[in-house]
Amino acid sequence: MPVPQSRGLVPRSLLRENAYQAIRDAIVDGTLAPGERLSDGELSEWLGVSRTPVREALARLEQAGLVRTRPGRYTIVSPLDVRAVRAAQSVTAAMHELAVREALPNLTGAELDAMRQANARFADALRRDDVDAAIAADDDFHGVPVTASANDAVRTVLEQFTPVLRRLERLRFSSLSGRGSVAQHDQIIALCEAGDVEGAAAATRANWGTLVPLLDTLPTEES
Repeated sequence: MPVPQSRGLVPRSLLRENAYQAIRDAIVDGTLAPGERLSDGELSEWLGVSRTPVREALARLEQAGLVRTRPGRYTIVSPLDVRAVRAAQSVTAAMHELAVREALPNLTGAELDAMRQANARFADALRRDDVDAAIAADDDFHGVPVTASANDAVRTVLEQFTPVLRRLERLRFSSLSGRGSVAQHDQIIALCEAGDVEGAAAATRANWGTLVPLLDTLPTEES
């Protein structure tokens, strides 16, 4: 498999977590393409770690639906499959809606400002066609109510399912279909500022629902 040229990216103090994050991010950004075979040895060389944290990372990535393993045969990057992505979209939308419901009664002016700033960065990234920056800003925007909700269960579920959606979001933010999210974010902020829990929750779910049309472009795998 082709691997990035940089080596030794993972600090020794955080081998397991950073190995997981590095491989996950390479899958999400397309460096490691759907269907590509993954070699423990090549990943270890790229990250500058032993095979143990790499194998542990691959096991976590399999649970997240990003890789598939056939013991003794191969490990590959999972193809983008409509059923897996649809499930991830449904769960993720519900978790973000719940986060807004729980965060809104106590959402501060500073947190609303943080959402506005993130949305401004998001809009700027879309204008520059910078998909990575758009995804990072979108993460920051939605991360404000997730953090403010102080619900560890929500965060845990999102950490598992969001990476599956990130590959789909790269398609959305690289096209005109992602531009409407800026206005949707503004609406969410306005509803939060007005204290409209039901409105803000519904607007958040609708925002995540904009991924649904892209699901029709994905293949449905035969069982």
